[in-house]
Amino acid sequence: MTVEAAAAGTADTAPGTPVLEVDGLSAFYGHVRALFDVSFTVAPGASVALVGANGAGKSTVARVVTGLVPAGGGTVRIDGADVTGHPPWDIARRGVTHVTEGRSVFSSLTVEENLVLTFRAELGAAAVPAALERVFGTFPRLGERRGQSAGTLSGGEQRMLALARALGAPQRLLVVDELSFGLAPVIVEQVYAALDDVRADGCALLLIEQHVDRALRAADHVVVLRKGAVVAAGTPAELSASLDELVLGPGPAEAG
Repeated sequence: MTVEAAAAGTADTAPGTPVLEVDGLSAFYGHVRALFDVSFTVAPGASVALVGANGAGKSTVARVVTGLVPAGGGTVRIDGADVTGHPPWDIARRGVTHVTEGRSVFSSLTVEENLVLTFRAELGAAAVPAALERVFGTFPRLGERRGQSAGTLSGGEQRMLALARALGAPQRLLVVDELSFGLAPVIVEQVYAALDDVRADGCALLLIEQHVDRALRAADHVVVLRKGAVVAAGTPAELSASLDELVLGPGPAEAG
């Protein structure tokens, strides 16, 4: 498939097709198996929270979905198209944005240059001013530092900038790993408010969040991982009462 066809791939998507399908996914780091037959779907415009204890495999799922880590088995589909083993650039061309854990910014560029570089590529030059206005309205602190080198920002501010680059140019699916990591509570609330706007534009979400209660409030569906395997899935209302036990209980025998 050409780059142009990949970018326009959603035009022929059948109604009701999930934006993301993960089917029997496995992954390895060297000889260590990290994922065990993980399966779930994300519907267009839906919000799915992937929760679990540290080391449960949440970030690995995100990395396999976006092509950063190769699948050791199973299938990943975007809008019905099998993208298993495809490079990250091809998956991104299909409308998938991945905000990785940590500070994904160009440290030698200013705050505004980081944003313009992203928005121009994703939205076109004509849409950049409106995207900047939207981002600086959501994150006034970034507006105050728009001429400052990103590498001189605090850790939380760099995280905010990484999120702003994705939130300013929503696509088909936004994968966010540890959304609130390094952010003050008031900024976390601003980010989640911005996610509501992203969903209103039709973008689906896959959220990996350390603050489970906050993730549940933002999610339509929850997938619980433990030791690399799915141990439960359902709506927040269905799982909230037993979530602590599901997250912290003994792992499945095959993952031991």
